[in-house]
Amino acid sequence: MKSRSGPALAIFSFILWGITPLFYRLLPDANPLELLAQRVFWSLPLLLLIRPLIKQRTLWRSVWQDKRSLFYCLLATSIMAVSWCTFTYAITHNQVLAASLGYFINPLFSILLGMIFLHERLSLTQKLAVIFAFAGVGYQLWQYGELPVLALVMGGAFSLYGLARKFINFDIITALTVETLWLFPVAIGLMIWLPANHASALTDADITTKIYYALTAPVTLLPLLFFAAAIKRTTLTIVGLSQYIEPTLQFILAIFLFGEAFDSVKGVSFSLIWIGLLFCMWGLFHGWINQRKKLNHSVKYVQNE
Repeated sequence: MKSRSGPALAIFSFILWGITPLFYRLLPDANPLELLAQRVFWSLPLLLLIRPLIKQRTLWRSVWQDKRSLFYCLLATSIMAVSWCTFTYAITHNQVLAASLGYFINPLFSILLGMIFLHERLSLTQKLAVIFAFAGVGYQLWQYGELPVLALVMGGAFSLYGLARKFINFDIITALTVETLWLFPVAIGLMIWLPANHASALTDADITTKIYYALTAPVTLLPLLFFAAAIKRTTLTIVGLSQYIEPTLQFILAIFLFGEAFDSVKGVSFSLIWIGLLFCMWGLFHGWINQRKKLNHSVKYVQNE
């Protein structure tokens, strides 16, 4: 079902994701593993409360019977844990620019994964997008002598997560709940192990800090819920174009608010990747225009008949 609210919901979800670094500035030098544990621990009750409100949810009986989807939920949540820990490390350790680069690269990784694992054929614009993305990353390697590891791990892991999600037959909230259930024992283990090894920031933290850690759950889930609602109410093209809002906002925050270094090397690297994304966006937009033309032609043909 498509509606006028769909694009607005998609845009709003990516705006929320884009300004997420503002929240995590309240937790400087946070331990990513502890953040992961707290996010999972507090997300589970929230998801269990939200799930009954979803009308077309997958029944639990069907969930336990679908072993393939259960396995891919385990795979997806393992990949997402890597992506999320890398992301939270970046934005709590003054590397928001790396997070921005990671999510700019993410759509281009997704194109490559679609070609490799789903045997999707690349259009000319997609090929050009991938070439420019590799050129951007390669330029940093050439100039700095090292790869932008954080950005590549974030972009690659999130793309792999999206690929794993394609093989899960559950609705998005049920899938998230199952993924969280898989990680819940890990979260409990971390919540015991970190304090026992004097590696917990929460052991002697004040109540405000503990509340911030607990709030990582709604901060993570809220934009995801708007995103899930948008998916049902608009086209994937609109969602695809809207996703660039998130890294753009993170880029603006990193440069103009957090004062992160942005030298000429990063300028060239980002510019090459942005050119690639322009080709990617043009391909999406052109495909959407052609689809609309075919639909209008079909409607006119039926009316003439």
